[in-house]
Amino acid sequence: MNKKTLKYTGMVVIALAFSACATQPDPAPITQKQQVEKVAPLAPAYTPPKQIKPVVRQAEDNLAEAVPEAPKAGTKEHFKYMAGEDRVYFGYDRYDLTPQTRDVLRRQAQWLKEYSSSILVVGGNADERGTREYNLALGARRADAVKAFIVAQGIAPGRITTVSYGKERPIDGGSNEAAWALNRNAHSAVLVGGTS
Repeated sequence: MNKKTLKYTGMVVIALAFSACATQPDPAPITQKQQVEKVAPLAPAYTPPKQIKPVVRQAEDNLAEAVPEAPKAGTKEHFKYMAGEDRVYFGYDRYDLTPQTRDVLRRQAQWLKEYSSSILVVGGNADERGTREYNLALGARRADAVKAFIVAQGIAPGRITTVSYGKERPIDGGSNEAAWALNRNAHSAVLVGGTS
């Protein structure tokens, strides 16, 4: 290396050394607000929902959805609504009335008292097991048991007609306990003003 190159390289090294040692200007002092923002950035401003229903109004809406509207008074739909059921169920090979069945029939009788021009057709049904003849007789006993109970509640016997369908009108076409339990019933069809 010649003297000239060496001299030039030395000057470059010295210039770099001086530039590294040069002082930087002091940064602007940090304000208290900037310190807080660094630690906890500001949360976005609260925006309320567009539509708020008062709690009471919302509770009223929920109640209205939970309670179905009563059908027109005196109709067959009203009969079922007021009685809770238009069908009562029986045990296997039985036609006696359970306490739950009696409660439903009391409500049916109460409705019939209020709407004295209505008549009732009680259809007795059985599950698929047994002969056709046996199930027709069992269906008749079920329908007669329902009629006797409603008559005992003060309804004139002439307002109630019974019929047995035996196993001919199943609710559920299955061949299992659940289906058979549904098919062992007596159905109360109310006739209002000569129509059902």
